[in-house]
Amino acid sequence: MELTKELTEQIARWNEELSKKDPVEVLSFFLEEYGNRIAQATSLGAEDQVITDMLSKTGRDANIFTLDTGRLFPETYTLIDDTNKKYGIKIDVYFPDSTKVESMVKERGINLFYDSVENRKMCCGIRKVEPLKRAFKEMDAWICGLRKDQTISRFFAKLVEWDKVNGLVKINPLINWTEKEVWNYIREKDVPFNPLHERGFASIGCQPCTRALKPGEDFKAGRWWWEGQEQKECGLHKR
Repeated sequence: MELTKELTEQIARWNEELSKKDPVEVLSFFLEEYGNRIAQATSLGAEDQVITDMLSKTGRDANIFTLDTGRLFPETYTLIDDTNKKYGIKIDVYFPDSTKVESMVKERGINLFYDSVENRKMCCGIRKVEPLKRAFKEMDAWICGLRKDQTISRFFAKLVEWDKVNGLVKINPLINWTEKEVWNYIREKDVPFNPLHERGFASIGCQPCTRALKPGEDFKAGRWWWEGQEQKECGLHKR
């Protein structure tokens, strides 16, 4: 899919027209607009769980998928199962190419990501970015759990954006929500969530690359903590 002048103008109109709508209304609108050509990409984090719950309230079938890198926390696998049972859905699970993983590990080691930024980005590329591209193959738009107050790089994100890397329209229904609003919703609606959040984990990804936050640390401090702040994206949300 290419970004045309018409699509650029349409995205601008959507941002204006939908700015006062609540997230469920936004989701309903884009499920109607794109049908089977839109999907939620979920990492099973708090924001993604809220969106999955909201999708269940639209009255429409929705494509939902996640990426199993092979290095996830046991709690994340349990949450996939619990979420499927709660909402009567089947989250599609995409895996990395096993031959590429084997080659990477043979050449650079099982925990190569600790050795250099280059290695870490290679690992993210093979385990996450490539499977994501397969998941997006038939899609024109995707739904994401980004919020403005998560990181400085996300502060300028909008409700509707053009994802240049993947060639898709990107929908961020919770973009203006605060962390407090996310957790109020989870408690009020009894949304299943990863218990690691209650142990200080803000952003939960692969087990060897994620740790609990220390007092006063920001959202991204618990991911790839051995790298500089400017490096802390896996390639799924390049800006």
